[in-house]
Amino acid sequence: MFDLIRKALLTGVGLGVMTKEKVEELARDLSRRAKLTEKEGKDLVDDLLRESDRAAEALKAGVSDTVRATLEKMDVATRRDIDTLEDRLTRIEEQMPPGDDGAQEE
Repeated sequence: MFDLIRKALLTGVGLGVMTKEKVEELARDLSRRAKLTEKEGKDLVDDLLRESDRAAEALKAGVSDTVRATLEKMDVATRRDIDTLEDRLTRIEEQMPPGDDGAQEE
């Protein structure tokens, strides 16, 4: 019975988006309803918390990868790109003679 409950939770609940408190509350409630032993209940809580952490990390990684891929397709400058350009501009400005603002006269 314990394994069945555990497997149902791991596959049927979005553990990655549940808070630790909600996972613990859910596990306590299920333990009470299923009349699990104290050890089984503790094991269930521990398993759910571990799986919740794994699911949250996987979700973060997936979202991060998706955002990165989308930005690459959109050809949007990254913070690193902007920082590189700022560094180049600073170096160029430092090489210019004093009083030369770089503007072209007409």
